[in-house]
Amino acid sequence: MSRSNQKDAYALILEAIDVGVYKPGDRLVESDLAERFGVSRTPIREALQRLETQSLLERDGRSLIVASLDHNQMAELYVVRRELEGLAARLAARHATEEEIKVLKDMVEADDALIDNPTELSKANRRFHEQIHLASHNRYLVQQLDLVHRTMALMATTSLAAEGRSEIAQSEHKGIVDAISRRDEDAAGAALKEHISVAFMTRLKEDASGRG
Repeated sequence: MSRSNQKDAYALILEAIDVGVYKPGDRLVESDLAERFGVSRTPIREALQRLETQSLLERDGRSLIVASLDHNQMAELYVVRRELEGLAARLAARHATEEEIKVLKDMVEADDALIDNPTELSKANRRFHEQIHLASHNRYLVQQLDLVHRTMALMATTSLAAEGRSEIAQSEHKGIVDAISRRDEDAAGAALKEHISVAFMTRLKEDASGRG
C-alpha cells in the first residue's frame, strides 16, 4: 500500500473528527470507514493505530472510539495552548511579513459577518489561529500547535456558542492583530494568552451550567 494512501486515510479520518462528523464517544469501524472514504482497510487500520497513539482515539473493549477529555485533561490542554499560542503571537509580531499581517486583518474583518453563526465562526477561528502560527515562522512551534488544535476537536462544543462570546472573541482577535501589526511582541503575546484564558473560563462556565 502506498504512503499516499496511508496519509490520505489518516487525513480523512482526522478531518472527519475535526469537523464533528465523528464526535467523542463515537465508535470507528474499519469496514465502515473504508466504505465511507473509498480506501482499503489496510491504510484505515494503520491510520486508526496512529490516531490511537496520538490519544485522539481510545479503546472501549475491542473497539476504538473517539476520545473525550475529562476536566483535568481539558485544563492541562488549555495551559499548554495558552503558552504556545502566546509564543506564536510574540514571534508573529517579530517575523510576520506585511502581507501576512494584511491577511490577518482581512480575516478578522470578514469574520464579523459570522458572529451569529458559531459553527462557521469556529472554523474561521481555527483558520485565524493557524495563520498566526504560520506567521511565527517557526516550524517546530507550528507542529506542536497543530497537535494541540487536533486535540481541541475532542471537545464536543465550541466556546464560541456561549452567549455573547462571539462578539468578545472578535474584539480580542482585533486587539491581537493590532499588537502584531505594531510589532509589539509583549502586547501580542499577552493579548493572545488572555484570549485563550477567557475562552477557557467560558468553557468552564458552560460545563458547570450543563451539570446544573
